[in-house]
Amino acid sequence: MKFDKSQFENLELENIGQWPPAAKLILTIFLAIMVMFLGYIALVSSKIEQLDRIRAEEITLKTSYKVKYHVAANLDLFRAQMVEAEEIFTTQLRSLPNSHETPGLLDDITFIGTTSGLEFVKLEWQPEISKEIYIELPIDIEVNGTYHSFGEFVSKIAGLPRIVTLHNFTIDIIHTKNDELNLKLEAKTYRYQEQGVKTP
Repeated sequence: MKFDKSQFENLELENIGQWPPAAKLILTIFLAIMVMFLGYIALVSSKIEQLDRIRAEEITLKTSYKVKYHVAANLDLFRAQMVEAEEIFTTQLRSLPNSHETPGLLDDITFIGTTSGLEFVKLEWQPEISKEIYIELPIDIEVNGTYHSFGEFVSKIAGLPRIVTLHNFTIDIIHTKNDELNLKLEAKTYRYQEQGVKTP
C-alpha cells in the first residue's frame, strides 16, 4: 500500500465506505485508540483509585491491629501500671494541702524562715488560680537575710511534707558590710479540684 497524499483529500464522513484503504486504516487505528482510552477512563482508572484506597486502608488496619495486639499481649502489664499510676496519683494528692491545712502552711513557712535566720517583710496569700484538675495557691514572700540563710530557707521549704514550689526569685543588696540581702519570691502550693467543682 503506497502512501499518497491525494488519498486523504476530499474525504467525507457520510461516504466512509468509499474512502481509500489507507484512510480507512488510520481511522480504524484512531477509533481503536479512542475506545481503549475511554474504556481505561471508564473502567480501569476507577478500579486503580479503588485499589489505592484499599491499600491505604490496609496499611491503616495493619497499624491499628499491631497497636491492639500489643495492648492485648501486654494487658496484664498495662493493668499493673494503671494500678501503680493510681497509687502514685493518690500519694501525690495526699501531698496537696486541703482547705483546712492551707492556713497552717503560712505558719510553717514563717517558722522555717525565722529558724533559718530570716526577717519577714511580707508573707501574703494571693488570689487562687483555678486550673483543670487543681487549684494553684500563690504566696508572695519577701525576707531579709544572708545568702546562706536563703539557701537554708529554700532547702527546708523543699523538705515540707506538702508540695510547695518556689518561683520568680529576686535578690537585692541591702547592706554590703554585713552581707544583708533582700529576697523576693513567689511560693505556690496546690489543692486538688474535684471534678465539676470550680473555684470562682
